[in-house]
Amino acid sequence: MTLVSIPANPVPDDVVSGIIKTSDGVELRFARFAPPAGRKGTVCVFTGRGEYIEKYFETVRDLRERGFAVAIMDWRGQGHSARQLRDARKGYVRSFNDYQIDLAAFMHQVVLPDCPPPYFALAHSMGGAVLLRVLHDGARWFDRVVMTAPMIGLPGRTTSWPVRTLVRAVRFAGLGGSYIPGGGSRLVGIDPFIDNPVTSDPVRYARNVAVLEEDPTLGLGSPTIAWTDAAFRVIMEFRETYYPSRIRQPVLMLAASHDTIVSTSAIEEFSYHLRAGSHLVIAGAKHEILQEQDRYRSQFWAAFDAFVPGTPLFK
Repeated sequence: MTLVSIPANPVPDDVVSGIIKTSDGVELRFARFAPPAGRKGTVCVFTGRGEYIEKYFETVRDLRERGFAVAIMDWRGQGHSARQLRDARKGYVRSFNDYQIDLAAFMHQVVLPDCPPPYFALAHSMGGAVLLRVLHDGARWFDRVVMTAPMIGLPGRTTSWPVRTLVRAVRFAGLGGSYIPGGGSRLVGIDPFIDNPVTSDPVRYARNVAVLEEDPTLGLGSPTIAWTDAAFRVIMEFRETYYPSRIRQPVLMLAASHDTIVSTSAIEEFSYHLRAGSHLVIAGAKHEILQEQDRYRSQFWAAFDAFVPGTPLFK
């Protein structure tokens, strides 16, 4: 499976990419990048809603410079994995359980057979929500987990009871495959840089726009009613009193103070109740911390380096 390469965003070296099939028959695109010589350990990257492997090429290089192999996939319904509806730009999933099926297939068919241990996870936004459910259910694949702006809650009254009830009613009326009100097929992430909600870095924003212009089939439009209902259900799970305390792996959550896509306060509250968790709010950063200016990214990498131990060089 070919990865999209442009001058501003070339494919990192030492890559193997391809397709795997999940237990329910969905084809997923993956890529794995070999570690530098003499080092061991793999970071598994789990992307956010509407993202794709190519958006993380810079992150792959950063991780390999630290001595890690990297493995990454496209969730079902996005990137170059199989789309779920005839309109390929609709962000659709029946349940977040489907994403957990994707993650299990990725681990069993890509990471465990072909990537060097120990294993660490780096998850963003929706990917963080999926990974929290996997950890809560008892998976022990990862020694340590880092999350950027995990989707634990949404800002304001987005998840209020009237909104959730309306979305559920519309879905039960048979409109789960419809775009949310006001949504449509316009690709997420190609609007003008001014006032965008994800990053204050114009160069990285332009790079990501250029990738989508090179291959629009990577992108995604607005969420569907079904995806939104599924996301609401997960967010309500996270509000259960003992949910965080049932997660036993060490988890570091990094939130952005200027995030308007997920709730920074919800991240802080959740992290307080983790058995082995901590959090850091990066002042001034927007939602996509890894796509931010270097002054914000450097804070992320300092926290990552202090939290995720690599395997030392073998002499």
